[in-house]
Amino acid sequence: MSTATAPNSLGPKIGHIGLNVSSLDRSLAFYTDLLPLQVVAQSDAASDQRWAFLGQDGAVQLTLWEQSAGRFATDRPGLHHLAFEVADLAAVEAAEARLREQDVRIYHDGVVAHREGASSGGLFFEDPDGTRIELFTAAGADDAPAPAHDGPACGFF
Repeated sequence: MSTATAPNSLGPKIGHIGLNVSSLDRSLAFYTDLLPLQVVAQSDAASDQRWAFLGQDGAVQLTLWEQSAGRFATDRPGLHHLAFEVADLAAVEAAEARLREQDVRIYHDGVVAHREGASSGGLFFEDPDGTRIELFTAAGADDAPAPAHDGPACGFF
């Protein structure tokens, strides 16, 4: 068995993230308003098994499956949160304004640095089913406060 890798290989990468949702229509509206994602493929609206694939330039990044009820359980092993990187702090702040208009639960009272002294930072919130989401930028959050606890902002929210 060979253990050689291709030159410049970064190893495995995430192909897409799949989420169970309680309302496909509501989640589609939420994610396409929040992120620059388009519907790549979707089930027929009358189907008993509803789903949608979201992405950019035809590449699927997020899949939504309408097959659950209730809210995301943060007290169980499994997914902690999803993180989406955007171009700059202005994009994070624009998303924050839209989320506040929709009365979405936002953690840390708004945009925060990932840790004290970091330039990277973002916004931590919940989607309509309670899945925890991070929207961040790699630079520009220098003046944003860091959460008061020890550890990274994305760790305990």
